[in-house]
Amino acid sequence: MNKKLFYLLATFFLGIISISAQSVTGKWKTVDENGQPKSIVEITESNGTYYGKVIEILTANKTAVCSKCSGENKNKPINGLTIIKGIKKDGNEYSGGKILDPQSGKEYKCVLKLNGSDKLDVRGYVGIQALGRTQTWIRM
Repeated sequence: MNKKLFYLLATFFLGIISISAQSVTGKWKTVDENGQPKSIVEITESNGTYYGKVIEILTANKTAVCSKCSGENKNKPINGLTIIKGIKKDGNEYSGGKILDPQSGKEYKCVLKLNGSDKLDVRGYVGIQALGRTQTWIRM
């Protein structure tokens, strides 16, 4: 009986540790407002800062460019474009950076928050978080 209780508790605590150790790094399938897959974004970490790069386009137009972007991203292919920059972990959230919407060419402040182990809530906003929109990406 004591061994069973020990193994049950050990399994429980290992489960908690693995959940809290989850990270936003990895490959994520993005979806549009209709739930249709758009792309695969790979989020990486370098010196405590997180970046997200489009590594695959899932729509028919695989050679799309960021025609509405300005500056260095103007007319760059969306495939290979870094759309998340400067995000840092802050408690349970990842924030402080920007996200680029290649469709509009606009940059927004960004917050990332894990929703379980296989979903990522990505919120882009202007000013305050209440003035924004959230997409849920699916871990690949």
